[in-house]
Formats: sequence, C-alpha cells, structure tokens
Amino acid sequence: MILVGIDEAGRGPWAGPVVAAAVCLAGMSIPGLADSKTLSARRREALRDQLLSTPGVFWGIGEASPQEIDALNILRATHLAMLRALQGLRAQLSGHHESELEVWVDGNLSPARSLPSSDWPYATQTLIQGDRLRADISAASILAKTHRDQSMVALDAQHPGYGFAQHMGYGTAQHLSALERLGPCVVHRQSFAPVAALRRASA
Repeated sequence: MILVGIDEAGRGPWAGPVVAAAVCLAGMSIPGLADSKTLSARRREALRDQLLSTPGVFWGIGEASPQEIDALNILRATHLAMLRALQGLRAQLSGHHESELEVWVDGNLSPARSLPSSDWPYATQTLIQGDRLRADISAASILAKTHRDQSMVALDAQHPGYGFAQHMGYGTAQHLSALERLGPCVVHRQSFAPVAALRRASA
C-alpha cells in the first residue's frame, strides 16, 4: 500500500488559485515537518527545498484557477486541485496501480464526495488537523503553501497595485482598499464577497 498525504492552500482568499499538493514520503523521515501555518516563510522554503530534492519522496502539485472556482464553487475546485496534484504524483509512481494508493486528506471533506468515482477511485481517509498529525500531510501543506505564495508574487508583478505579494490575495484592509480603488482584476474570484459586491455596485 502506498500512503499519500494531501493538503491545500488558498481556499479563503479573494484572488488567485487554490493549490493542492500530494506527497508520498515512502518511509523517508524529514525532520521538522509541521503544519505550514506554524512555520516561518524561511523555514517553509527550506523544508520545501529538502522535500523536492530528497530521492524517494514523490509529490505532485495541482491548481484550480479563479475562473474554475467561480464556475464550480470553492469546495469542488479544491477537490479538482487535489485530483490534479494526485495525478502529478502518480506520474512519478509509474508501474504502481492506482488501487494500491491510500490517500489521507487534511480536514473532513473527501474529494470522493464531489468528484466522479471514475476520477477518484482511491481508498481515502480524512483527518482533521492532519497537517499536524501526519508527516505526509504536513509535507503537502508546505508544498501547497510555498507554491501558492510563489504564484501570488508572480501575479503581483502582472497586476500591480493590489498588493498580492503582501497579503497573498487574502481579505486584508490593504486588499479591500485596492479593490475599491482599482476594481477587481481577472485573477479575483468574482463570486467571492466583497468582489461580487463591488461588481454589483459598479454595474
């Protein structure tokens, strides 16, 4: 049985993608793994580099775009990102049948609830606070968070003025002020308040 941990980053922000990571540690021990939210940015990046460079650690990253979030809703888009992350990991596990995978997902909502069984045939367990309790989910939380942060820094350069590199798309006072001044851009989640409220007000 191949054990895989999955976690996501970016369900709550008003802008940018939701990102998921899938990690199989394959018995490898990576000291210092923890919930990404409890780690400094420097520590997260060091652990990310270690995970990506350790032979025998398998991983995949998946995203769902703001447009997919608006079309599907955030839960289904998150599960789509998880599916894409798992597909990326499986590409590294060539020769292993998918029925051999046992997937552990942080939280209490399984992707099997919103994805077709043909897309998600995996034995799946959910675990509240899994990013603190399982090393593979901790690793996934770190990869998802660091990948998403990099994406938001890149979006900041493409869409200056919103402060994406500072607040990472979350609903801060700085972000709200920029939204009121500039209006939403293409990487904002149009279905999320207050983005939707601003769009209605300007219609």
